[in-house]
Amino acid sequence: MTGSAPQQIQGQVMEQGTQWTVRDAVIDFARRVGMTSIFANPGSTELPMFRDFPADFRYVLGLQEAVVVGMADGYAQATCNAALVNLHSAAGVGNAMGNIFTAFRNRTPLVVTAGQQARSILPFDPFLAATQATELPKPYVKWSIEPARAQDVPLAIARAHAIAMQEPRGPVFVSIPVDDWDQPAERVPEREVAHIVRPDPAMLARIGALLDACERPAFVVGGAVDRADAAADVVRLAERHAARVYVAPMTGRCSFPETHRLFAGFLPAMRERIVELLGAHDAIFVIGAPAFTYHVEGSGPHVPPGAQLCQLIDDPGVAAWTPQGIAAVGNVRLGVQDLLARAAPKARELPSPRATAPRALPPAQGERMSVAFALQTLAEVRDPDGIVVEEAPSSRPVMQTYLPIARAGAFLTMDSGGLGYGMPAAVGVALARPGERVIALIGDGSSMYSIQAIWSAVQMQLPITFVILNNTRYAALQDFAPVFGFTPDETVQGTDLPGLDFVTIAAGMGCPGVRVSDAAELAGVLRRALSADHVKSGPTLVEAIVA
Repeated sequence: MTGSAPQQIQGQVMEQGTQWTVRDAVIDFARRVGMTSIFANPGSTELPMFRDFPADFRYVLGLQEAVVVGMADGYAQATCNAALVNLHSAAGVGNAMGNIFTAFRNRTPLVVTAGQQARSILPFDPFLAATQATELPKPYVKWSIEPARAQDVPLAIARAHAIAMQEPRGPVFVSIPVDDWDQPAERVPEREVAHIVRPDPAMLARIGALLDACERPAFVVGGAVDRADAAADVVRLAERHAARVYVAPMTGRCSFPETHRLFAGFLPAMRERIVELLGAHDAIFVIGAPAFTYHVEGSGPHVPPGAQLCQLIDDPGVAAWTPQGIAAVGNVRLGVQDLLARAAPKARELPSPRATAPRALPPAQGERMSVAFALQTLAEVRDPDGIVVEEAPSSRPVMQTYLPIARAGAFLTMDSGGLGYGMPAAVGVALARPGERVIALIGDGSSMYSIQAIWSAVQMQLPITFVILNNTRYAALQDFAPVFGFTPDETVQGTDLPGLDFVTIAAGMGCPGVRVSDAAELAGVLRRALSADHVKSGPTLVEAIVA
């Protein structure tokens, strides 16, 4: 940059009088904010971005764009920082949209860039151009832009990063014409942007007064608790109020230890069942979650008659549609800490603990093992503090009973319900947590959406154990069919999945695997797959044949 002091750029010093390019300025800014891992799948209109690739950056290759975004999502959630994603024009963004939608629902900060054809030929609708590029990812990005001039690209990236990191966090999108990268540009000035806001003290005082005065409080926690690193504070607040703690419907993270005495279980995404489960409580405090997420049409009240609803949430859009009660908007951890700063309430008797589930029994001779038995076995042999990334929707209720998560930060799934997230997210988490064994618990149907993630795990020798629960069907759809009028003996078209051999598929990408159909062998196989030797040797796969 002409007339400036020497600056560090791409691992080298830019001398006085040296003209900076858009590439120089973007790389410099990305380095300053810690976005030095670039998750990408290459395309022609992105190649100039990677010329003279800096030695202190890492290019993380995914074999399909959905894998790219899923890896970046897991990495960003594990590092609590925005991840940089590079996609190819309209086709690449289109392939990635399912996981961009998931990142939006997960509130994951991603700076997504996509190549665009050269500015000089855009009026002629060229091959591989993205028509109305900024409209394609909407509405599932917080901000979308194609800068008007090449020299505006670095500032657009800086603005995108600030917006992605501002609560509620989420993905943003920048379309960059291929000829912009070598154009002259200036270094982005040093800047700091506040990413969190303290909730209104007056509203928190009202919530605190409600909690102090009630007799039978319930807390309902969601993913924003874990995102804000507020789980330990929520535990303290729950203990102070002797409150039962439920997990909000469709929550993608662990925000309260499921082994804690006050843990009460998981709320389903059904209005009537939520009201039924919360019926014994006179105050319901929803922390870091919507009140409430529904999956099927329901009727009647949203909360039990006579109960008062209050909410602490980092998303003003969510607070705006909360059907009743009072809501404080801002950073969840700061809000909970302000509630803890109040004088202690009157002592309450502890509620009765949650009932313990009966042990799952091994199968009878000639029968497949149950999902409950498989997950109970996994729980018994795994490190209880280890990380689980899950995408097995039909098995989730069973998992919530037989595979308890004991700490915040140790569980991820998708908030969106869209498949194809879990396997690449596990790769991103493992990349962010070197040396830690990650368990990717995936359904057979879910795995086929982005199974290319295994290849990335192999290439980077990441310590992931992929556990595939193979029930040869889209079980969630078959289980859900009666809600839409299917009779018990009626065939649900398109839901059977015969003939998949995941050990062979994994071997084709260089990942060793074992298929287990004998329940008596499962514990031994899982122990070996989770052993220290496997941590050092990269990923492995266990395919469990379940009923």
